[in-house]
Amino acid sequence: MISREWKCTLPRRHRDGFMEHLYATGVAETSALPGYRGYQILERELPGDVAEVTLVTYWGSLEDIKAFAGEDIGVAVLYPGDEVYELVPETVVRHYGVVGAAWPTGKE
Repeated sequence: MISREWKCTLPRRHRDGFMEHLYATGVAETSALPGYRGYQILERELPGDVAEVTLVTYWGSLEDIKAFAGEDIGVAVLYPGDEVYELVPETVVRHYGVVGAAWPTGKE
């Protein structure tokens, strides 16, 4: 399994609206594709009223990622409307081979 990590920063005042936009664009598009295995959205507060959002998607293979991102899988996929949220997106994404993961049931 391969994970694909993308990050952006944005003003915290846009956080809720951007999360809706992210679910409607990146999450919706990727989750409909063959080879898609799941996602996580991570966030943290940065100084200066800034939020950092990280989207990690999981895929069966690099070929599955190419079906989503195109031949150059290292380039971020951005969506119309991103600019409304004053994003500062990373334009490069990182890929990792998943060598282990576990979420015990019944624990948070």
